[in-house]
Amino acid sequence: MALYSDKVMDHFLKPRNLGTIADADGIGEVGNAKCGDIMKMYLKIDDDIITDVKFETFGCASAIASSSMATELIKGQRVEDAMQLTNKAVAEALDGLPAYKMHCSVLAEEAIQAALEDYKSKQEQA
Repeated sequence: MALYSDKVMDHFLKPRNLGTIADADGIGEVGNAKCGDIMKMYLKIDDDIITDVKFETFGCASAIASSSMATELIKGQRVEDAMQLTNKAVAEALDGLPAYKMHCSVLAEEAIQAALEDYKSKQEQA
């Protein structure tokens, strides 16, 4: 069996939603000092719908693929629904990750959660 699924390799080699959003409504950055992976998510939200999402990831193939897939899973979703995204859903959408790489899907979930929390805190301050 190959180390990575075809979906992991596809999202690693051709990441979706790569980049930044200059006027993002929410930004979340997380990192794992143990493995060195760092993820940053940018959200654009209109009427409680995630209309755009971009990411920057410094990390391994699993980290990049997890970031890419996570953005695909929440784009077009309501904020409330995006809050429910789990690392398990990200890994399943990628047709699995090696057990020792599951932390990458956790980072993707945490980066999205951080961006959503940033958005919510900005809304409360407005």
